[in-house]
Amino acid sequence: MLFLAPVGSILALGFAFYFAVSILRKDEGNEKMKEIADAVRIGARAYLKRQYMAVSLFFIIVFFILLALSLFKYLPIFVPFAFLTGGFFSGLSGFIGMTIATQSSNRTVAAAMKSLNSGLRVAFSSGAVMGLTVVGLGLLDLSIWYYFLNWYYSVYPLPAGVDKIGAVTSTMLCFGMGASSQALFARVGGGIFTKAADVGADLVGKIEAGIPEDDPRNPAVIADNVGDNVGDVAGMGADLYESYVGSIVATSALGVAAGLGLAGVTVPMVMAAVGVLASIIGTFFVRSKEDASQPVLLAALRKGVFVSSFIVAAASYFLVRHTLGAQHMGVYWSVISGLAAGVLIGLSTEYYTSSTFKPTKTITDASVTGPATVIIGGLAVGMMSTAIPVLVVCVAIMASYFLSGGAANFNSGLYGIAISAVGMLSTLGITLATDAYGPVADNAGGNAEMSHLAPEVRKRTDALDALGNTTAATGKGFAIGSAALTALALIAAYRDQVYLFGKTMDLSLMNPCVLIGLFVGGMLPFLFCSMTMTAVGRAAAKIVVEVRRQFKEIAGLMEGKAKPDYAACVNIATVAAQKEMVIPSLLAITAPIAAGLLAGINAVGGLLMGATVTGFVLAVMMANSGGAWDNAKKYIEEGHCGGKGSLAHKACVVGDTVGDPFKDTSGPSLNILIKLMSMVSIVFASFIIKNTLFK
Repeated sequence: MLFLAPVGSILALGFAFYFAVSILRKDEGNEKMKEIADAVRIGARAYLKRQYMAVSLFFIIVFFILLALSLFKYLPIFVPFAFLTGGFFSGLSGFIGMTIATQSSNRTVAAAMKSLNSGLRVAFSSGAVMGLTVVGLGLLDLSIWYYFLNWYYSVYPLPAGVDKIGAVTSTMLCFGMGASSQALFARVGGGIFTKAADVGADLVGKIEAGIPEDDPRNPAVIADNVGDNVGDVAGMGADLYESYVGSIVATSALGVAAGLGLAGVTVPMVMAAVGVLASIIGTFFVRSKEDASQPVLLAALRKGVFVSSFIVAAASYFLVRHTLGAQHMGVYWSVISGLAAGVLIGLSTEYYTSSTFKPTKTITDASVTGPATVIIGGLAVGMMSTAIPVLVVCVAIMASYFLSGGAANFNSGLYGIAISAVGMLSTLGITLATDAYGPVADNAGGNAEMSHLAPEVRKRTDALDALGNTTAATGKGFAIGSAALTALALIAAYRDQVYLFGKTMDLSLMNPCVLIGLFVGGMLPFLFCSMTMTAVGRAAAKIVVEVRRQFKEIAGLMEGKAKPDYAACVNIATVAAQKEMVIPSLLAITAPIAAGLLAGINAVGGLLMGATVTGFVLAVMMANSGGAWDNAKKYIEEGHCGGKGSLAHKACVVGDTVGDPFKDTSGPSLNILIKLMSMVSIVFASFIIKNTLFK
């Protein structure tokens, strides 16, 4: 049955190609629409080229460090090469998704000139390319390494007593470090770029100059649209690629530890392949009537996700029964608990971020009294929104642990928790499509504004954009929820890795090293967010100065008689993002190694647990606060509370600028932070054990 994994990979990549070709055959619109899309496309490619060059240097350095550790027998020789492939495929998935996204914005506008459903289908198809590319490349990477390592250990047998499947999964687990590293650089760098440009454009354009969003006179408007693609498409793609492969390999490793052998590896791999087919089927159910209301559009996207989830739920029953046998049917219910948790977290996020519901409307009500009450209201909504996701994840952990037999076998319970994360991520093909759809719709709105199209076209693109804010927040909630479950599986895999080297762990709260690790780990997400928020603030300040300069010095710009220098803002954001992303990203890599060398393996365990707890809650709060602020602004722009240009609108713009780095830089980077630290701990476990100062 494991052959279904590469088959699923081919199927996913084939349909991604089909959707890409169908998009490229769509009408590109008039010359002005093409010109704007070309400018965004060129800027996005230029940014990614510079980012990949910088990240390549990091990968080369780490590759030789891992190679040296391999030569000194700390790691298997394949780990450095697995690290490279993980990073390569993670970056490639983001690049492909961004390339199609930048080809889709003007085509979405052209389709929206015909009908709302036509615009929705083009934007969603672009998201589907991203989603299916991620799962396709993920399964391809997994399949290549699985079959290669199996062949190698068949030709060159392992020492007596060493389990072949265990050795295979242990090595595969390490390529997640490469995927996580690439994802963090993509998320942090892209997030700094997009939010620096967005904040700069809003503060000077909307508030100071009083011109509309995406007005072509604003010098930062192209940089803003470029940022949507490099941060919210390329960054999100690399992010969820890492979550996807990480959950599968961690579950496979725990399956071996639970004594399930090859069957424990087969279930997550084949379930991912089933999820590919389910996601493809679900994409064809996403359609909308000519009704711009948010409930109708949300229902259109939900239909596709629900259909995919139902297919996975049904197929998983037969998969578990056939592979593990009737005595392990509790594993199936663990899968269901993961699927249900993903759906519930998505619904909770919709409630707290959509302008259809009360929480976001309370922020718009607060806008009549100024920016301060808007910010207070948004923070309160974000904090309140953490309750349901946390409780849902707690129930999912408890249910999956005991349903899979945790009461009788601790490792079986851990396998159940890990398989619930795979269940949640099994429909990633369509779930990521609903997320990556958002930036395309946002760019389409900007294209419609700058092309001076008819008001009804902008109304349709605004409806799609507002939906995109909600689906993006839903995607972030889904990503961090799955990250929490995957991080637990990775912590368990770290413990097993330590046991392989003949050491035991004491994770009791009475152990001072564990307490130290908990406190440091709990602090790290806040330190990381401080660094990334500060980076956005510094970069945005440079954009603000440049936009003010152009408004002041370019004669005729405000009258629409002169063209702004868009390239200057793109360059400022690019340089700032490349510079600012380095230190926060290195924090995730150095922290667990330093903790292990200074305080021992138990401190690392405490650090990982502390970072998982605070990182999960903080990420949910920031993503939902940001989404609610953004949709509160758009709700006013629809004509409520005085509409565009009113004092209430300006107050909500301030709230939105605070929420921008919350939801698109710091918040979504946290799920990578907690998983990357776990991956680093696993890879460097042997080195830490032999070289720690705390014996």
